[in-house]
Amino acid sequence: MSLLEPTRTQFKKSLEDTFEKTVLNNRWIPHKPHPKQAEFLIEPAKEVLYGGAAGGGKSDALLMAALQYVEMPGYAAIIFRRTYTDLTKAGALIDRSLKWLGGTSAKWQSQQHKWTFPSGATLEFGNLEREQDKYRYQSAEFQSIGFDELTQFEESQYRYLFSRLRRLEGINIPLRMRSASNPGNIGHDWVKRRFMIEGKQKGRIFIPAKLEDNPSLDKDEYVESLNELDPITRRQYLEGDWSARHGGSIFKREYFKNRILENAPQIKKVVRFWDRASTAPKNNNDPDWTVGVKLGELDGQYYILHTVRFRGTPKQNEDIILQTAQLDGHSIPVRMEQEPGSSGVDTIDYYARQVLKGYNFKGIKTTGSKAERAAPVATVAEQGNLFIIKGPLTSTILDELEAFPLGSHDDIVDALSGAYEQLRVKFEPWVKSIQW
Repeated sequence: MSLLEPTRTQFKKSLEDTFEKTVLNNRWIPHKPHPKQAEFLIEPAKEVLYGGAAGGGKSDALLMAALQYVEMPGYAAIIFRRTYTDLTKAGALIDRSLKWLGGTSAKWQSQQHKWTFPSGATLEFGNLEREQDKYRYQSAEFQSIGFDELTQFEESQYRYLFSRLRRLEGINIPLRMRSASNPGNIGHDWVKRRFMIEGKQKGRIFIPAKLEDNPSLDKDEYVESLNELDPITRRQYLEGDWSARHGGSIFKREYFKNRILENAPQIKKVVRFWDRASTAPKNNNDPDWTVGVKLGELDGQYYILHTVRFRGTPKQNEDIILQTAQLDGHSIPVRMEQEPGSSGVDTIDYYARQVLKGYNFKGIKTTGSKAERAAPVATVAEQGNLFIIKGPLTSTILDELEAFPLGSHDDIVDALSGAYEQLRVKFEPWVKSIQW
């Protein structure tokens, strides 16, 4: 017998005891978990992703995980969806919690979207529709944080919430980040990288679950519904296939192999180009982003030095664009796509006189389709001459480039195309006046 065997046996017995106490004998969990759900609930690692295929019992597993320690005073859990509407749909997390906990001694606070238990423990539901929404939780403290449909979130939102995962000294409650998701959506690549590629090496566990792992579901009927989907989405939802994805035809991810740099060389020829969105996020919509790409050129090679990406009201747009120009400095030209018609002329005039007064600012009219405008910089990337300086949006940039023009957003591509065109056309009057 291995010298480690007694330790393994003790560890296994400890896990089984914990599972029996926190799940099987937990009065707040109304049914016994299925085997894959049990595996998810008993896993001791801090960071665990559950799911893959649709219908694998993800929502139940997340809710069970959040309820595991509600008998312990001081325990606080939260589960996120991207939008509040996603939380409140029939069968979604809040509706499910009301069916599980309604009529018990747990108290529901509808305004705070929070359950409070007799022990004083809490379970809250939150949403992170906009990037800056993560700062609403800046002073919060949770021992369990859950993300439902993780691939709908930005990696920066997910990583920021780790700062809220903490406990007071002496409280014997495990700190756990628990997520569930299908493949696809805007976060497909970073989630796949984090759990399937880096995975166990970084102490992150992925527990795959498919339809057959959820015997509560009418499998045949659900499969019939999924068969109506396009082949890629069907493979993602039915098989939980993380290699299946919608890809574009212009940029390839392999163009950027060994082209992600920690630091940029000394570059004097730089421009910031803005693709400005006019619609702020509202309810469950998914509007365009305002994006400002700072691009530099040195000896025929191009460097994405910095990218700003946000959604906001027109006033918020103005404030962030001005702040970015202030941080870049007056030596960096600022260019913005000029929309067609008189409204586009008026917008550029307003920015020149009111928002970016004193800066080297100009509106740029664009011609041709988005794909046509992106083709020249895609050629540069294919030749290995486009680099990305690593930053919080690196994965987002790669995801959008790879999906273009089939992806749900193309704002980064538009800003990059505009910046490249400005650097490429070397003999415009404004170029001659700049000391590169």
